[in-house]
Amino acid sequence: MTRYFFVVLVMSLMGVAVVVRAAVIMFAERDYWEVVANRFVTENDVLYPNRGNILSADGKLMASSLPEYTPYIDYKFYDNNNEERRKKGQAKKDSVFFSKLDSICVGLHKLFPEKSVAAYKAHLKKGRYSKTWQHYPLLPDKRRRISYTQYKRIKELPYFNLGVRTSGLHDIDFNRRKRPFGSLASRTLGDVYPDTALGAKNGIELAFDTLLKGQTGVAHKQKVMNRYLPITDKPPVDGYDIVTTIDVDMQDICEKALVDKLKELQATVGVAVLMEVKTGEVKAIVNMTRGSDGNYYEMRNNAISDMMEPGSTFKTASIMVALEDGHITPETEVETGKGVMPMYGRQMRDHNWRNGGYGKINVTRIMEVSSNIGVSYLIDKYYKDDPQRFVDGLHRMSIHLPLHLQIPGEGTPNIRGPKERYFSKTTLPWMSIGYATQIPPINTLTFYNAIANDGVMVRPKFVKAVMKDGNVLKEYPTEVINPQICSDRTLTQIRHILRRVVSNGLGKYAGSKQFAVSGKTGTAQVAQAGGYKTGTTKYLVSFCGYFPSESPEYSCIVAIQKTGLPASGGTMAGSVFGKIAERVYAKKLFLDIRNGIDSTTNVIPEVRRGEMNEASLVLRELEVPTLLEYEQEEGSLQWGYTEVAGEGLKLHDWELTTAVVPDVTDMGAKDAVYLLEKCGLKVHLQGCGRVKRQSLPPGSHVTKGQTVSLTLVQ
Repeated sequence: MTRYFFVVLVMSLMGVAVVVRAAVIMFAERDYWEVVANRFVTENDVLYPNRGNILSADGKLMASSLPEYTPYIDYKFYDNNNEERRKKGQAKKDSVFFSKLDSICVGLHKLFPEKSVAAYKAHLKKGRYSKTWQHYPLLPDKRRRISYTQYKRIKELPYFNLGVRTSGLHDIDFNRRKRPFGSLASRTLGDVYPDTALGAKNGIELAFDTLLKGQTGVAHKQKVMNRYLPITDKPPVDGYDIVTTIDVDMQDICEKALVDKLKELQATVGVAVLMEVKTGEVKAIVNMTRGSDGNYYEMRNNAISDMMEPGSTFKTASIMVALEDGHITPETEVETGKGVMPMYGRQMRDHNWRNGGYGKINVTRIMEVSSNIGVSYLIDKYYKDDPQRFVDGLHRMSIHLPLHLQIPGEGTPNIRGPKERYFSKTTLPWMSIGYATQIPPINTLTFYNAIANDGVMVRPKFVKAVMKDGNVLKEYPTEVINPQICSDRTLTQIRHILRRVVSNGLGKYAGSKQFAVSGKTGTAQVAQAGGYKTGTTKYLVSFCGYFPSESPEYSCIVAIQKTGLPASGGTMAGSVFGKIAERVYAKKLFLDIRNGIDSTTNVIPEVRRGEMNEASLVLRELEVPTLLEYEQEEGSLQWGYTEVAGEGLKLHDWELTTAVVPDVTDMGAKDAVYLLEKCGLKVHLQGCGRVKRQSLPPGSHVTKGQTVSLTLVQ
């Protein structure tokens, strides 16, 4: 008891001492120890999250952030407490470095062969005596960034494999945006700054930057046993993934068809946009501008930003206004004469005026041949006394409204009214054929898409969903801009006219022998410096329409800017439209597999010998007639073989005995191994496929534990 009392007393006194000392530290010496602690803590280190991915409509990766590194070397040996020890450590570090220098340079040359071994050696030797020797770039190109794999291989080189404290190898890391499909839809996807932490510049990257970039975290470093350990205070939250409406295959189809034509024409700019009729999802968008080297690149999102006079594609809207107001029908005739008609002191010309014009033609034929005189005469006749009624008719179809797209940079249609400045008597007839007004290509496509969509105008959509860790967090539904742009009567009439434009008019190059196409050609001079210059006249040739005509699935616009004649929306833009339509239609084409069945071929499958219950189940799923020549017992295995009987199969069983080696030739490995091991044999497999040979002959006596070798072939 004395010893026990003594132990309890000592422990109690120690406990009291600990509590007292803790109280002194916490209260009396608090300020002192906080100063000491702060010398060993670095605070507010920013932790950057991973930027979210951008995916195609079918889940393919279109943009992702990958880490890149700029490697540096620190030649200095650190020991702040003992100068003598520091000098000895520095001498030893230099000795090891120079002894490994040749091996280092040979390794760097293999990884980055653009510099010689001698160049790397001179660069690294120079760095040892440089003013920046504590943070000296490992590679001669200071701006060179390398992948994680390359950086990992550098760490495996001699000297660098000794660890960071010895070699001084360290890095500055960046997150760089990569696009697996190269420049495909690059302007729509958008650009980010070289370090993705700085944010985005344009496109989807900018529009959804707040979702893609995630949330930064905060950390500090605590010095423990002469090492700084990172401690996370607030972890970073990675960005969300954005699912676009872009179809990679359709995007590739549109880009290939457009670029081929641009090269042929030596055009300056070309755009192509493909949109799903019912949903407004943009499946492909191509914006190509010719560079100084003659190649074509995506420099601007011309399809949504170019404010240009649309030309004859606007005639559809003009005719629809007159049809809707009841002034004309598709059979209304106009005398276009010899292709030239004076209008308020200016000459209105048809494209064939040199060949004598079209004479008297009806509205359907006016659109088929894209007669300027026919359209402008009708609009001027019925609306010259009240031009505002014509403008109001355009407004009813919502062609004047901005689209408020999901991506930045869109232009706003400019349709001039009679109360605005510079509206003269000539404005109305020229406006009716697509001049004196500016509309971006995407707006023109939205209008034609409404015609294809039974009069319902939907907003073009570039992003369909936001995802996180594979789960859809938000979906963007289809938005209706105008539930009915015109009456059903007008819609039926204009759809018939647009189909005739392709089947019997200037749009024939946009057509296909496989299905019907509807649309309208467009050819317009491009105003330069306030006028239309001769000699170096620029033209905008276009075609806008939809396919198939009977049940439209896709609408598309192709617009090309070129210099000089010839210039034809039908033959130039229309031919690109035709290629896109046929290739997209072929992509959606699925043939009935039953059409490929040869009636003279035996379609009864070959069934290997083995477990018949499994074979019977598969045959029933394939709807192959079967006849069981044995009594099927539930839960039991039935081993056997099959034979052809008429148009079906007979399934036979055999009596399994474990006393003799079974014949497993022609079986699959699974059944063969099961049978042999059930007999007490060990199995050795060679090859893959079905059993071709077995080392123990069938019917021979079984010796438990004996090994049988099976040779399998495909």
